[in-house]
Amino acid sequence: WGSQHEVSWSWLWENVERMLKALMGKPAAQEKALAKLYSSLDEAALMVIRKEVYQKFFALAPAGQDYFKQSTTRLYFIADKLVAMTLDMYKEPKRMVEDISALGLRHVGYGIPTDLFGPFVTGCVQVVRMLTDNDAAEEAFRWSLNLISRMLTRVINEGSTIVMKAINVNSAKMLKKAVGCAPRGKRALWMLNVQVGTQSISP
Repeated sequence: WGSQHEVSWSWLWENVERMLKALMGKPAAQEKALAKLYSSLDEAALMVIRKEVYQKFFALAPAGQDYFKQSTTRLYFIADKLVAMTLDMYKEPKRMVEDISALGLRHVGYGIPTDLFGPFVTGCVQVVRMLTDNDAAEEAFRWSLNLISRMLTRVINEGSTIVMKAINVNSAKMLKKAVGCAPRGKRALWMLNVQVGTQSISP
């Protein structure tokens, strides 16, 4: 540990302090703005969200169509869940961390590329912008969804072990090579458990 480490350490926490101070008091106000927006949406507006989210996303990232092959009912459910999660992130952040970690691990199993999250967030924000001219509500939605996106990206990156990558490409050769990297006493664990935080899945 030398002077350069000390400078780097101080720089890190000074930036953390600056970002926290910039957000002081904002989440409570953003929660109110977002809750007010959602309470004003009728069924027609919710249907606009369900439909437009995917149209905007696919226009921004055509490759995303390969990962949304579910029924229309299922896609609408995902859109509704997305809306609920953005508000729940303010109301129950601790529970949401657990839920998002579990969701991220499921995305690892689906082999979802993390570079699709950016266009998806952008598409969602564009849809909300169509429904309101309230800048505070739009910013509250954007901030919450961005946070969810970053959390999912972290979980996917941490959970994308060499075993999971081999399984996603359906390669027995890669899987054998991946398991071969594990210590003898942990080979079964590597094959049967992928964990991020307190959440885990079995490949």
